[in-house]
Amino acid sequence: MTADRRPRIVVLPGDGIGPEIVAAARRLVDVLGEFEIEEHPVGGASIDAHGTALTDQVLEACRAADAVLLGAVGGPKWDTTDPDAPRPEQGLLGLRKGLGLYANLRPVRPSAALVHASPLREERIRGTDLLVVRELTGGIYFGDRGRSGGQAHDTCVYSTHEIERIAHTAFESARARAGDANHPRVTSVDKANVLETSRLWRETVEGVATGYDDVELEHLLVDNAAMQLVSAPARFDVILTENMFGDILSDEAAMITGSLGMLPSASLGGDGPGLFEPVHGSAPDIAGTGTANPLATFLSVALMLRYGLDRPGDARRVEAAVEAVLERGLRTADLSWVEPGQPPMSDLPAEVEVGTEEMTDAVIAELRP
Repeated sequence: MTADRRPRIVVLPGDGIGPEIVAAARRLVDVLGEFEIEEHPVGGASIDAHGTALTDQVLEACRAADAVLLGAVGGPKWDTTDPDAPRPEQGLLGLRKGLGLYANLRPVRPSAALVHASPLREERIRGTDLLVVRELTGGIYFGDRGRSGGQAHDTCVYSTHEIERIAHTAFESARARAGDANHPRVTSVDKANVLETSRLWRETVEGVATGYDDVELEHLLVDNAAMQLVSAPARFDVILTENMFGDILSDEAAMITGSLGMLPSASLGGDGPGLFEPVHGSAPDIAGTGTANPLATFLSVALMLRYGLDRPGDARRVEAAVEAVLERGLRTADLSWVEPGQPPMSDLPAEVEVGTEEMTDAVIAELRP
């Protein structure tokens, strides 16, 4: 991206609540500066329009962009048992493959205003600020599989190259996150006591670590890591792991925050654009009701600004604005401190339930000078 042109963003609203939360995000982006924005269908919307979840034209538009912002894909309308029928999720997988996205970054930092919404005790999660770096294109999900004679197999395969590139992403992320008072640390998660791919993983990560003397490296077996994520999540800085372990651990870590409606993610590759999306699904049951929580999408915009457009200052502004409206007590329907029938906590501001539009207005008001 050159300094003499506006950043180019492709937005893909998708299905369910996707169009609503992406429309809210576009309003947010407009406050932050001048951007060139293109909008295209993906997922079920693309199936309805073009018979496929991702057209070649949309993929090329994404490749030409500086960043891609996705809403959500899927819904019961496109559920089918026909193996030859297009499915909305094929659009997401096609984007990952077509853009060469091999690193999924999922930050987990509970909002101070929502700490009581977590199923874990406040004293366990307070101070948690971790980043899961998951390898996205290798491992058992992409290995040979099949059934024969009452048996089934799924093969886990990793190459040194695949491990090296995701390890570099983790170590660079740890460096970028480190503050004056924090020493960067990468926790590499594997199952090296059993799996040969994990032994290669551990050896390769240790080799990459020699180029990062300022970053501490530790290894944890995946079962131990899963236990410590719920017993002492604040001990983690950057968690580096392979595809399947990362899939499981990142969802476990998500519950620390108390709501999927608060979780952003970034999928990154080489020199091409990254893909930024909220972790939650398309929520077709509330589509069109105006009650969808846009905050995970706003925080995904922050990741887009930080990792995709090199605008860390604007990223911090968005994150601060989200935190400010939560501290004021504004809540969409999915967010609540208090169990039904329980009295509100006296040391917290009164909750005010708002819809998508009202929440968007409040965050934008925080962003304006």
